Amino acid sequence: MAVVTVLELLGHVLTTTGTALVAVAALGLIRLPDAYNRANAVAKAAALGVVCVLLGVLLLMPGVFTAVVLGLGVLLQLVTTPFAAYAAGRSAYRSGAPLARATHRDDLGGAPRDGGW
Repeated sequence: MAVVTVLELLGHVLTTTGTALVAVAALGLIRLPDAYNRANAVAKAAALGVVCVLLGVLLLMPGVFTAVVLGLGVLLQLVTTPFAAYAAGRSAYRSGAPLARATHRDDLGGAPRDGGW
């Protein structure tokens, strides 16, 4: 009979949670009404999901080298994902992607779509 330690259990919980969050982000790509909502959902859920998976792997495979590599991965994920989501939303707006009908505000409505940003 195998004995599961608390760290292994927490590692499995984190990897499962991270995988579920990435799946929710994929579902958001299908279900959400416009490009802006999709970019937001994917940026938040996928970034958190990847970080959870990486932290879970760290708990399952502890070690200095693993901690350094996965720590760098977490840092890069948390730094680059907001910029990627911003770029996706900005390019959608500049290309004229329509807002969902439920959106009642367009803060950039007076801004030119193709210049100066």
